[in-house]
Amino acid sequence: MNTTVLIVDDEEDILDLMEYTLSKEGYDVITCVDTTNIRDILDEEEIALLLMDRNLPGVEGSVFVASLREEGYNQPVIYVSAKDSNDAILEGFENGGDDYITKPFNVNELKARVKALIKRTQKMQDVLKVRDITYQRSDKKFSINGQAIKVTHLEHDLLLEFMKNQKVLLSRETLLERVWSDSGSKQLKTVNVAIKRLKENIDPKGEKNYLQAIRGEGYIFC
Repeated sequence: MNTTVLIVDDEEDILDLMEYTLSKEGYDVITCVDTTNIRDILDEEEIALLLMDRNLPGVEGSVFVASLREEGYNQPVIYVSAKDSNDAILEGFENGGDDYITKPFNVNELKARVKALIKRTQKMQDVLKVRDITYQRSDKKFSINGQAIKVTHLEHDLLLEFMKNQKVLLSRETLLERVWSDSGSKQLKTVNVAIKRLKENIDPKGEKNYLQAIRGEGYIFC
C-alpha cells in the first residue's frame, strides 16, 4: 500500500507543484485548498504526513493544527509557509509542527524533508504503547505486559481508536462514526455493549480501569 500525503494550500500553482513532485516520488497525494474536510480525511484515510500552509482562508494553519493536536490527531505535520521569520517558525513548532519549510522552496529539499519525516515517524508509529498495552501495527496484534490477547475484529478497531486517542473524551456518537462502518443502522447502546465486552476481555478482574465512563458524555481511555 502506498504512503498517503495530505497537502493543504490555497495557492493552486503551489498545490499542483507539490502534488506533481510527490506523486513522482511514489506517494499517494490528497490535496485541499482549505481546512473544511481535513478532519473527515484524517478519520477516513491513513495519512502518513500533512503538508500545511499557514495563510489559509478562514483560519491560520498553525492554529488549525494546534486544534487538531488538542483533539488527539497525531499525524506528523510539515508547515510550508511564506511566514519565514524566526518567531513565525518557532510559533509553527510550538503549534504542533514537526518540520518547517519556507516559501519559495526547493523541490529537492521538499522531497528530502518529506522522506525523512515519514521514515522517522513510521518507525515510531509501528508500535503503539499505552500503559501496559502494546499494539503492533505490522501484524495488528495487541499484547498486555508482553502477553498476546485475542480480540474480535470490532474489539480491535475499538481498542485501537481508544489507544490513538488516549485521555481524549470520545462520545458514543463519535465512536459509532469511527468504528462502525454502518453506523447509521446502529444505536448508541451498541457502543455500551461493545465497550463492556472489551473491558471484560482486556481487564477481566476490573483492576486496571483502562476505560472510564463519563455519564452523559462518553468514554475516556487512560
